[in-house]
Amino acid sequence: MSRKLLIRDVTLRDGQQSLFATRMKQVQIDRVLPLYKEAGFYALEVWGGAVPDSIMRYLNEDPWLRLEKIKKEIGNVSHLTALSRGRNLFGYNPYPEEVIEGFNRNAVQTGISIMRIFDALNDTSNIKSTIKYVKENGGLADCVVCYTVDPKFTKKERILAFLKGKPLPKAIFTIDYFVKMAKELEALGADMITLKDMAGLVPPRKAGQIIKAFKQHVKIPIDFHTHCTPGYGLGAALMAIINGVDIVDTALLNFAGGPAAPAFELIQIFCNKLGIETNVNLDVTVRINKLLKEIRQEMADIDSYKVFPIEFDITKDKLPAHIDKLFDDAIEYAKADNEAALLEVCGKIDKYFNFPDPDEMVKFAEVPGGMYTNMLAQLKQLKQEHLLPRVLQVIPTVRLAAGCPPLVTPTSQIVGAQAVNCVIDEKNGKPFYTNNSIQFVNLVKGSYGKTPIPVDPEFRLKIAGTREEIPYNTANYQKQANPSFPEYGDDVKLANNEKEELLLELFPTVANKFLLDKVHADHGRRIAEEEEERQRAFEAERNKYLALSPEEKEARLIEGLYQWW
Repeated sequence: MSRKLLIRDVTLRDGQQSLFATRMKQVQIDRVLPLYKEAGFYALEVWGGAVPDSIMRYLNEDPWLRLEKIKKEIGNVSHLTALSRGRNLFGYNPYPEEVIEGFNRNAVQTGISIMRIFDALNDTSNIKSTIKYVKENGGLADCVVCYTVDPKFTKKERILAFLKGKPLPKAIFTIDYFVKMAKELEALGADMITLKDMAGLVPPRKAGQIIKAFKQHVKIPIDFHTHCTPGYGLGAALMAIINGVDIVDTALLNFAGGPAAPAFELIQIFCNKLGIETNVNLDVTVRINKLLKEIRQEMADIDSYKVFPIEFDITKDKLPAHIDKLFDDAIEYAKADNEAALLEVCGKIDKYFNFPDPDEMVKFAEVPGGMYTNMLAQLKQLKQEHLLPRVLQVIPTVRLAAGCPPLVTPTSQIVGAQAVNCVIDEKNGKPFYTNNSIQFVNLVKGSYGKTPIPVDPEFRLKIAGTREEIPYNTANYQKQANPSFPEYGDDVKLANNEKEELLLELFPTVANKFLLDKVHADHGRRIAEEEEERQRAFEAERNKYLALSPEEKEARLIEGLYQWW
């Protein structure tokens, strides 16, 4: 019996978010759904992440309606999956339990069957309640172990720190660290574990080691998720497969590569050679990919690459012999744990398929691509972009001081922005941490949860005014205002049901505008419908009158005059 590998297609969420700023319109989504229903993927990631915010903000579309439409078309053929951030959901601060419960209940009841839950600090206590609410409503809890790297310090920095009596840690994010977290999540009720590498920073060997360790110590299915930004993605995914992973996240060719996930077609070629079944209908994926190319061309104005992969039909196109051999070589190098050779041949495969070149700056700096570009944008705004190399030097120091949070959204942005602040302070002759963002203060204070290593109490006192860690107090949470519109009707409010109320809570500014526009539009539509109804009634009466005989018309006229008199 051949081994099976499940495929989670992330094209419609992570793929478009990574490459096209989550700008796919509902009409574009609708075009590919009938084919996705035929494709037979184990799961389709279609919601969560940046989808709810972006489609309200830029497309004036309802996130809940998008999920309803996808579920109606796909049915139970594939699991629909979404991404959320545990207690923080889509923001920074933890939400009260009633908001967490309401969101997850509505998400599962509307169509999500797998909720992927992560926490930016890898704090399992921030994931616990979401697991409960997802499972209570019949969903599966896909719990995330966020991959991240240790801060890198020079030998000189380590010596100086040792001489000051504060030696720098050598290894924090070890294989044991990741395994310990996976076991904690399994004990909390996780139905599956995902090693989620949001920045594409996990090299193949490390990916293989972590997956192998997970399979040895955890009984539930293991998923692997990565990106291709610094050029590791394809090799890391292959190493995960070689080491027994159960599920791999991929995107179809035209929405893959670069900052996005590895291409399904390339993973399928590896599976063909390894005798692994994916049970995906390849004929249908070819048709979906053609449609995706058309849709990508329609989004040209926000396509940062505008370089398309080659035309490739996996059902009939034969690879040139030297390219086909690269796939064989990659498998052999992966089995032999030869990372350098594996990366070299995978780079050649990516080049042949015309994917974007690896981002060498991200690879060198070992920070997520989004973090890197945000720091550069921050510096450009200050006309200080020449300070970027110094900012990259300072990141490990800032990160360590804040408890070494994983470099994932949003902690990567918090650390990156604070590193910029520190370098600007330094340039102006001031000490580090003269200017601190509120998010950095809250991170150090403990508002977002427990950091991987404790924050020095003296540093916390300096930054947040307290030596003791202070968790976020949801008792002080203020629910968003939901005003009424009596001029439109007695029962018309900004948010008219629980789902709209949740949008207000989770995306206050964006949802306020979206819902306000919706209220006005609904009122205008009602006025138009009422006017149309009056016009139809008038036309009906007029036609009745015209159909009368002359005698009946005269009688009607006399009756009308009599009533008037």
